[in-house]
Amino acid sequence: MPNYKDTKHSRVFELFEELSKIPRGSGNRAAIAAFCADFAKKHSLRYVVDDAKNAIIYKPASRGYENAEPVILQGHLDMVCQKTAENPIDFLTDGIELVREGDTLHANGTTLGADNGIAVAMVLSILERDDLPHPPLEAVFTADEEIGMLGAVELDTSLLSAKRLINLDSEEDDTVTVSCAGGSDFKSFVSLKRQSAISGVVKISLGGLKGGHSGVEIASHRVNAATLSGRLLSYLAGEAEFDLVSVNSGTKANAIPCAAEIVLATAQPQELAALARKYLDEIRAEIAHKEPGFTAEITEEAKAECLTIDKEVTKHLVYALTCTPCGVMEMSAEIEGLVETSLNLGILSTDGDEAMLCYALRSNKASALAALEQKMKTFYSLLDVTVSTSGHYPPWEFKKDSALTSLYRETYRELMGTDPKVEAIHAGLECAVFSSAIPGVDCIAIGPNVYDAHTVKERLSIASAEKTYDLLLELLKRLAA
Repeated sequence: MPNYKDTKHSRVFELFEELSKIPRGSGNRAAIAAFCADFAKKHSLRYVVDDAKNAIIYKPASRGYENAEPVILQGHLDMVCQKTAENPIDFLTDGIELVREGDTLHANGTTLGADNGIAVAMVLSILERDDLPHPPLEAVFTADEEIGMLGAVELDTSLLSAKRLINLDSEEDDTVTVSCAGGSDFKSFVSLKRQSAISGVVKISLGGLKGGHSGVEIASHRVNAATLSGRLLSYLAGEAEFDLVSVNSGTKANAIPCAAEIVLATAQPQELAALARKYLDEIRAEIAHKEPGFTAEITEEAKAECLTIDKEVTKHLVYALTCTPCGVMEMSAEIEGLVETSLNLGILSTDGDEAMLCYALRSNKASALAALEQKMKTFYSLLDVTVSTSGHYPPWEFKKDSALTSLYRETYRELMGTDPKVEAIHAGLECAVFSSAIPGVDCIAIGPNVYDAHTVKERLSIASAEKTYDLLLELLKRLAA
């Protein structure tokens, strides 16, 4: 395991390592909630763990600051679980193996979970220290943020008294976030009719794409492996005869899929494979400047037993994959450079008797989000599919007179000698849920530099984490005054 003795705040990273040993993918909530409860008991702090496995830990103000207004420190407990093909980890039972390279922490072949484990570690460190000036603290650790902010939505906010909230789920240390997108999940389901066949088989594995967070990276021109599969299938359907056995891509709605696998049945596997290679070479040349790592592996079998999907259903699937809206829908006319509305096809699955296409929809405007949902319903209305929406969370709208934002900017300027960037983002933050549930709450979001979140390349800057921690301590001191 890494050594942190040379760092200024080694305890933060030791706590992060403890968290990393606990399986805490979205939906796997019990163990990490129990860890929070045990931590509170160990330090004689009052706590609540609710049915959704959110944890709240309360800490009284430090001596002399008992009359200060309380502050919420907030982060989420779950992480996106992605791994390399060769990594044998079972995310339900195994922890994450951390690797340190100089100033950088990453994981061994998996996502790191710094989104948002480093926030939890920082807050736990503050809770266990007795040498810090601070107001009364309400540490809120939410469950299942990565799959629709489910924990925050279910949290009983009457358990909180504070009207000032510091969220630690931002990923750029020179930025204070003051607004974010709302979102929802949109799913379409297609019943699959299958026939048993003995046929030649062509297997196409697409990989090496950058992938990434579907909010943060949606305007970065990253290729979506699921829609790329649709493009390939559409081309092949116009050039050759085949039956679709399966097409699968992605595991998380809010991550741009970086790989896909297509299996086709055909009487002429060599000819079909040659067509696929030729077209994929064209695609590789087309996207090389933005996806230099793109790979395509094609294998052939002369004869194999397989279950093929009905041709009419295949036609509908290929149409949906080829023509689906995906990516940036609208840029903001109010905030330069801000994506206002987008969607991402994050999961494509044809396993079993039903195909599923799952999208993450986002918008910084509630009306635009509702319109995008309607657009998707209309798009699928002419196909024999079932659609559903879930996981709705509201946008966090910009508050022009935020005292907390002003104080943070002042604190940052005095400690760093420059002004922080003040930004709205096109990703979901739980500030949106809290700002809609707690009347009058004043929120900001800050955090250290986390790179390539939601991918196996996720990295955390140690120096940046320490910078953020120092800023947080100073901000709490000023909030207590």
